[in-house]
Amino acid sequence: MSRLVLSDFSVRYNGTPVIRNVSFRSKPGELVGLIGANGAGKTTLLRAAANLLRFTGTATLNDRPVAEWPRRDLAKRLAYLAQGHDAHWPMPVEDVVGLGRLPHLAFLGSPSEDDRRAVAAAMDKTEIGDLARRGVSTLSSGERARVMLARALAVEAPLLLADEPIAALDPYHQLHIMEVLKAEASIGRAVVVVLHDLTLAARFCDRVVLLSEGQVLADGTADAVLTEKNLATAYHISALQGGIGDSRYVIPWRRLPD
Repeated sequence: MSRLVLSDFSVRYNGTPVIRNVSFRSKPGELVGLIGANGAGKTTLLRAAANLLRFTGTATLNDRPVAEWPRRDLAKRLAYLAQGHDAHWPMPVEDVVGLGRLPHLAFLGSPSEDDRRAVAAAMDKTEIGDLARRGVSTLSSGERARVMLARALAVEAPLLLADEPIAALDPYHQLHIMEVLKAEASIGRAVVVVLHDLTLAARFCDRVVLLSEGQVLADGTADAVLTEKNLATAYHISALQGGIGDSRYVIPWRRLPD
C-alpha cells in the first residue's frame, strides 16, 4: 500500500506562487477530500504530487521521492484522474478503460487474464458495462466521467488521485461514485479526491483538507474543518449545517461581503 507525504511543498507558475509551503499526507485506508475555492491550488497540488509539474520541497511515495521512481513503477502505484474527462480517441469504452492496464503490460504484450479481470471490475464498479462497445466520443459528459474513473480504477494502484470525478454527474451518480471511492479506501487504498460539494465531502471523507490561496487553511475531520470561520475565510460564504443520523450536511447559503 502507498503513503504519500508532501513537505514544504511549493509550485510556481511563471514565477508566481500557486502552492506555498504545503504539508500534506495521505495514508492507506483513508479517503481524503481536497476542497477550496476556485484557484485555491487543488488541481496544481494533485498534478505536482503525481510528478506532472515541477515543484520545490519534498514529495515522497512510500518514503521514496516521487521523482526517483521509474515512470513505469510510479504508474503502477499512483493513478491520476484529471479533471475535465476529455477523451480524444475514437475508441470503444472498453478499450479506453483498458488503457489503465498499460503500466502492467510487457512491451508489445497482450492483456493477461488479470488485465481483463481488472478492466471488467472497474467497469462494473462504475456501472458502464452497457457502454462497453460504444465509442467514447458518443457519450455524454457524465458517462465519459465514469469511463475515465474506470480507467483510473483499472490500474489498481494503491494510491488514487482524483480531480473532480463527480463534477459532471447527476445526483444519483454523484452518490454512487462517492460510494465507490469510499469502498476503494476501505480495501486499503489511499484516495485523495478534489470536491466542490461540501456535504459530500463531510459525509464520505475520513479527512478534509481545505486550501486557501495555495496554503492549507485546515486539515482534519469535517467538523473541525468546515467551521463558520473557515468557510468565511476560504469561500466568503455562510452555510446551513446540521446532521441526519451519522451524516452531516453543509449547504452554502449566503455570500459574505468582501
